[in-house]
Amino acid sequence: MSFKKNIYIISDGTGETAATIMRAAVVQYRQHEVRTTRFKNIRSNDQLIPILESAKASKAMIAFTLVTPELRELAEKKCDELKIHHVDLLGPLLDQLSLFFGASPLLELEAGILRTVDEKYYKKIEAIEFTVRHDDGQALEDLDQADIVLVGVSRTSKTPLSIFLSHQGWKVANIPLVLNTPLPEEVYKVDQRKICGLLIDIEPLLKIRQKRIQKIGRTYQATYFNHQFVHKEISYAEGLFQKNRQWPVFNVTDKALEETASEILRIMTARFGKRN
Repeated sequence: MSFKKNIYIISDGTGETAATIMRAAVVQYRQHEVRTTRFKNIRSNDQLIPILESAKASKAMIAFTLVTPELRELAEKKCDELKIHHVDLLGPLLDQLSLFFGASPLLELEAGILRTVDEKYYKKIEAIEFTVRHDDGQALEDLDQADIVLVGVSRTSKTPLSIFLSHQGWKVANIPLVLNTPLPEEVYKVDQRKICGLLIDIEPLLKIRQKRIQKIGRTYQATYFNHQFVHKEISYAEGLFQKNRQWPVFNVTDKALEETASEILRIMTARFGKRN
């Protein structure tokens, strides 16, 4: 049975830290339908108190990351008064670090310092989350937001390449090529310079697929590792890539993941610039 639960995330920055932690935690409570609302750049009492009163009215839980001690104390006090379930995700850590370092946090810097200090980290997290959501042809409705779209037959390293590239800050989607099945129309609505084709030689592909079956113990159609069928798959992919000349094609045969990723990034960086 599903129960609707509200969670308010309050931050003096973007709230990305709290949101990431909360997403990791609530997955353990899949029986509940959870609605998360993020309140960003909360820097004053006048901003904070109405949010807490709203949380009380909607029976929401509060999770907050507030650097300023006065604002944290107010949040704690008001939540206790209103009997709101709440958790301070940053305060206890800052308190322990202050004891450890024998110094206070750099509060003279503006609130939201976590975001300011490590913008690159949050962009990487965003890229990784996007990439995971867009694995194996999923979430095509916002495919246009991808920085790179990888296209290839099964076992051409689409997923590991996608994850590797996402750790470099690139939002990556990957789309499987299925014999005699047209690619989704969304692929052709994307900037075609973002699309990369992946190829592999037949014999190595057969070995990879056979090892895959042995490892996971799943039942696949016999054609999955049939030489004639795989030859047709590769030919189909090559024909598709020939028709779409803007797509650079990379043969992953016997190449380390890093080598293929480096080749892809060399072209994508030349086309779109680096990801900071």
